[in-house]
Amino acid sequence: MKLIIALATTLLLTSCSTGGLSSESEKSYVSGNGAAVLIKEPLRKPAPNLSGEVLGGGKFDYEIGKVTVVNVWASWCSPCRAEAPTLSAFASKNPEIQFVGILTRDNLSSAISFVNRFNLTFPTLIDDAVIASFRGSLPANAIPTTLIIDAKGRVAARISGQVTVSLLRELLEKVSGGKVNV
Repeated sequence: MKLIIALATTLLLTSCSTGGLSSESEKSYVSGNGAAVLIKEPLRKPAPNLSGEVLGGGKFDYEIGKVTVVNVWASWCSPCRAEAPTLSAFASKNPEIQFVGILTRDNLSSAISFVNRFNLTFPTLIDDAVIASFRGSLPANAIPTTLIIDAKGRVAARISGQVTVSLLRELLEKVSGGKVNV
């Protein structure tokens, strides 16, 4: 009986569904539960440098001054696929908010197909080291993770797991101090 409970617990706590893929990196990541953390303004820490090569070519350099949504994703992650239309819609309806993705533990051809399928118009960094640089503030602790950086360049919020329209809107309105279009 203890073995069955241990196996069931392990299955519940393991990574996103891989859709039959068996990559070790995909198996080692934990899917979040949608829990959100909002940091009070005086306690926020500076965001790390968000710059580098982007999927499909080119370079991205983050500039302080806009509220920024940073989404950590992978094409094999079921919650990432489920939240992609929400992120795409928010990005297109809110040009005053900067969106950037960070690809993790994925191959480039699958990631490009994902971007095309979900019509993601925002840049996606392809360097896992960028994820590690959030350790001093609010690290990405699941796939997907969505971080919100305030206009002063400080990490303000994190959603561990799939974003929802209502949760993303609520956090963005709190961080930006304004209305967000959905």
